[in-house]
Amino acid sequence: MPKIALFVGGELEWFTTDFDYYVGVDRACLRLMESGLPLDLAVGDFDSVSQSELEAIQSTAKVCKIALPEKDDTDTELALKTIFQTYPEAEVTVFGAFGGRIDHMLSNVFLVSDPQLAPYMNRICLRDKQNKITYCSEGRHEFFPEPDMTYISFLQEGAGELTILGAKYELTSRNYFQKKIYSSNEFVDGPIHVTVPNGYVIIIQTKDRM
Repeated sequence: MPKIALFVGGELEWFTTDFDYYVGVDRACLRLMESGLPLDLAVGDFDSVSQSELEAIQSTAKVCKIALPEKDDTDTELALKTIFQTYPEAEVTVFGAFGGRIDHMLSNVFLVSDPQLAPYMNRICLRDKQNKITYCSEGRHEFFPEPDMTYISFLQEGAGELTILGAKYELTSRNYFQKKIYSSNEFVDGPIHVTVPNGYVIIIQTKDRM
């Protein structure tokens, strides 16, 4: 199961380097090159780089996939689809998904709403120093605290009563209330158990900025 780092166009002040392959989207390819990391795949329409920068990316990348600007997918969606076509069992960590344009950030947070990416939601993670986002589909799931994170929140994409057990603030049929996001929950002594009635839930582990 290859571990793949996907660098995209938001803030890239923090990332880790324990991966088997590195993929860059558009201008984020330059950050990989500047950091001395491999550029195994470059993807995007490259409308945010100069011609000379594009030539440098093409000469460095093992594979470079240039898309037309007029397309249905964002560059990040296109990169993920390309990754899973090549490595269906991959685990992908996305760096640079936050910050920058808010429409880009929201597109990244809701990546798995794309029917082609939904089957891979349990293998996609969005990270920066302060936040970790993962996804879970319909069914019962168990979550453990991420090191150095303080809070856990649940953003529900679907109908029905979400159940949260084992957390500081539990949610059951006895006290259920409907919200889009159940935020600022905390772990207690063990894992948190979440039952998703349908659709999927975005799991956000986070901490305050120091």
